[in-house]
Amino acid sequence: MADYIRKRRTLHWPITLSAALMVLNVTLMVCWIVLFAQLNSLGALTIGTIAFALVLIGLSFYLFLTIKEIQLNRRQANFVDSVTHELKTPLASIRLYLETLQLRDLDQERRDEFYEVMQREVLRLDTLINHLLEVGRLGAIGHDSEAEDIELEPLLRRCAQAACARHKCQDQDVFAFDLQPATIHARPIVLEMIFGNLLDNAIKYGSRQPEVQVSVSTRSRGRIVTRIADNGEGIAPELKKKIFRIFFRGGEELTRQQTGTGLGLYIVRTLVHTLKGRIRVQNRTDQPGSIFEVELPGRVAA
Repeated sequence: MADYIRKRRTLHWPITLSAALMVLNVTLMVCWIVLFAQLNSLGALTIGTIAFALVLIGLSFYLFLTIKEIQLNRRQANFVDSVTHELKTPLASIRLYLETLQLRDLDQERRDEFYEVMQREVLRLDTLINHLLEVGRLGAIGHDSEAEDIELEPLLRRCAQAACARHKCQDQDVFAFDLQPATIHARPIVLEMIFGNLLDNAIKYGSRQPEVQVSVSTRSRGRIVTRIADNGEGIAPELKKKIFRIFFRGGEELTRQQTGTGLGLYIVRTLVHTLKGRIRVQNRTDQPGSIFEVELPGRVAA
C-alpha cells in the first residue's frame, strides 16, 4: 500500500508543478500583453509574447516527457516485481519437493508425481529465461536460418499442441480450427514465437475451461489474416494499445491473478512488424473474450 501511494505521488508532483508553472506563465503573458498594448510598444509586445509562448511550449514538452518517463519506470518496477515472483515461486516449489524426496521414503507413484511437478516448474523457469533473452536479441532472432515458405496450418497446430502441453490440457478440448490453406515466407522460429505466444496467452487468459478458436483467411494484395479468439474476460478499451508495450501488465503485481512478465506481446508485436505485418486486438461480440488478429504478407497455398 505504501508503495502504491508513493507511485501516485511520484506522478502527482510533476503534474502539479508543471500546471502551476503553466498558469504563472499564462498570467505573466496576459499581463505583458495588456501592459505593452497600453504603451503601444508593438515590438516589445511581439518579442515578449513569442518568448512566453516558447516557455509555455517548453513546459508542456517537459510535462509530457516527465509523465512518459514515470510511466516507463512504473512498468519497469512491475516488471522487476513480476520477474522476481516468477523466479522465486518455481524455485521454492522445486526446493520443497527435493527436500521432501530427501527426507521421506515415498512410494514410486508419489515420486513420479513430484518429478512431474518439478519438471513443470523447470519448464516455467526455462520459458521465463527464454523471454528475457529474446527481448535482448529481437533484432537478430532467426538470422542464423534462411527464410522459407511455411504452411501456416501445421505450424499453428504444432504451436497449439505445445501450448496445451504447457498448461496440461488436451488440444482437441481447447482448440477449434477453421484454417484456409496459406503459405508465409519467413523464418520458422519467428512465426513459432509469434503464434506460440498468442496461443499460450489464449489459454492462460481464457476461462477455467479455455476454448480457443483459430481461423486463417486471405485478403486482397496477398495478405494472410490469422485470428485467435479466446473466452476470457476481454480487454478494456484503454488497454488495447498499451498491452503491446514493453514491461506493460495491467494492474499491480500484488493483486494480479496470472503469472507473466509483460514481455510476450511486446515480442509478438516487434516480430510481426519485422515481417511487415500488423497486429490488433478487439473484444468478441458474441461472448466475453478477445480476438487477436495478425495480418502478414503471404499467399494461398497451392
